[in-house]
Amino acid sequence: MSMWFAVLHVLGILSLTCCTFGSDLNVPTPISCGTRAVDIPDTRKIVLCPANCTLWSLSVFGSGVYASVSSICGAAIHRGIISLSGGPVEVHGLQGRTNYLSSYAHGIQSQSLSQWSSSFTVARIISLPLEVSSQTSSSASVATGAAKKPVKKTVKKPPPPTTTAIKDCPVDMALLLDSSYNIGQRRFNLQKSFVSKLVAMLKVGTPGPHVGVVQTSEAPRTEFYLSNYTTAKDLTFAIKEIPYIGGNTNSGKAILHTVRTFFNPDFGVRRGYPRIIVVFVDGWPSDNVEEAAILARESGINIFFVSVAKPAPEEMSLVSEQDFMRKAVCKDNEFFTFSMPNWFGTNKFVKSLAHKLCSIDQMVCSKTCYNSVNLGFLIDGSSSVGDGNFRLVLDLLHSIAHNFDISDIGSRIGAIQFTYDQRMEFNFNEHTTKDNALRALQSIPYMSGGTATGDAINYAVQSLFKPHTGSNKNFLIIITDGQSYDDVRGPAMAAQREGITVYTVGVAWAPMEDLKAMASEPKESHVFFTREFTGLGQFQQPIVRGICRDFTEFN
Repeated sequence: MSMWFAVLHVLGILSLTCCTFGSDLNVPTPISCGTRAVDIPDTRKIVLCPANCTLWSLSVFGSGVYASVSSICGAAIHRGIISLSGGPVEVHGLQGRTNYLSSYAHGIQSQSLSQWSSSFTVARIISLPLEVSSQTSSSASVATGAAKKPVKKTVKKPPPPTTTAIKDCPVDMALLLDSSYNIGQRRFNLQKSFVSKLVAMLKVGTPGPHVGVVQTSEAPRTEFYLSNYTTAKDLTFAIKEIPYIGGNTNSGKAILHTVRTFFNPDFGVRRGYPRIIVVFVDGWPSDNVEEAAILARESGINIFFVSVAKPAPEEMSLVSEQDFMRKAVCKDNEFFTFSMPNWFGTNKFVKSLAHKLCSIDQMVCSKTCYNSVNLGFLIDGSSSVGDGNFRLVLDLLHSIAHNFDISDIGSRIGAIQFTYDQRMEFNFNEHTTKDNALRALQSIPYMSGGTATGDAINYAVQSLFKPHTGSNKNFLIIITDGQSYDDVRGPAMAAQREGITVYTVGVAWAPMEDLKAMASEPKESHVFFTREFTGLGQFQQPIVRGICRDFTEFN
């Protein structure tokens, strides 16, 4: 037991549960070595780290200012706030930022991170501000051998009432209200009342959440977009004025409509903000929601499903899609579903739903295969290719890259051309707009020379992938038309050990044995071959689909 844990044990303060966060700021809360700042609900908190945390594999992102997915105790050791024996740490929550820097300090190697939604710092506690009762003080006196002294019992004042608004919730949100015959006029009004309380707690406005509303009925109808009302007062009034429509509960149609038309920069959607659809359903949907949900996930939209008065067992035969909640949400992990028994007495559910909708660290669908990958292109420029065929290779790579959301906060592409030598055409940081990246790809000049694919793979790992840190998933697409003069298996395996997924595209005389040796598993979905360069175009969609499949499995 560390010294600080022993002190708290003597004083009767150490809780049996290590990670229950109370409201008393002055009492250190014991945590585990792996507890992250994102796990703590308060923006300022004193915690107590145990001893020997360096024996654990701790994830720490940043230097001085740390991403909230970092271990608190790991950050405190890295910062020099505590030693191996543990101790108290003051944690201060901060807003998110970009470019968390890596560094080595006090036996901890922190990692870099391109961007995260919230941050924190750690500070040293000079003295432990403990508030103890007369019973606790007596126990402490006996334990330390000190003379007993009368201690005035502290009478705690009741805590101030909690604010109704959530302070930090940077999201763009579409609320899909059930306006069907099933809900009826009365419950529709109760639904609007609940939603009004919800937007009041979310604290709508810059830089917080922007909210729009779509009605679900026979045909979806957009009532207003994200930019129409930017204060909670105006938004609440607008919700109050929404008329009841009636019709079937076509939630699938409403989701499709929202994905395709709602999240548009012309209507106030903000770059870099998580996009959320909250689907309210009284009972169950009249149509299929799975196809619409797939489109939403592929578009980087997080779907929450709020079910009120779920179908009873005897009603399940009337439900066309019985797993509608599981199929509709962003991810079937219970975080994206929310249930209420009915529309009466729903005030108690407002806060818990609001906190879910603002937990942006858990918005896993904000990252998709289209906006969170690094695509490295390794292009054979040997003499056997020829300038005309080289252009066909670039056409294939252009068509692949065109599917992805290339930006400074999204996907990146880089390109290397190789013969016996390697030439970095451009790295992941050079072109951070889609137009510039695609233009640079098509402008690559043909080299001509021999073929050393193994050396080129090593060069790609060391010069293209390793210098670029971040959370994007890495892919390497190799295109070659012949036999390599060096070993390809060893370098390809080394690349895969670095977390790089390898696709190989062979043309003409490229040996199938080499293509399979370089490609990731399963080989049949990562190896492509054609006899003619004119046949390369057929591989665009299979490669893009494969990247999305690999990305989904990785996440």
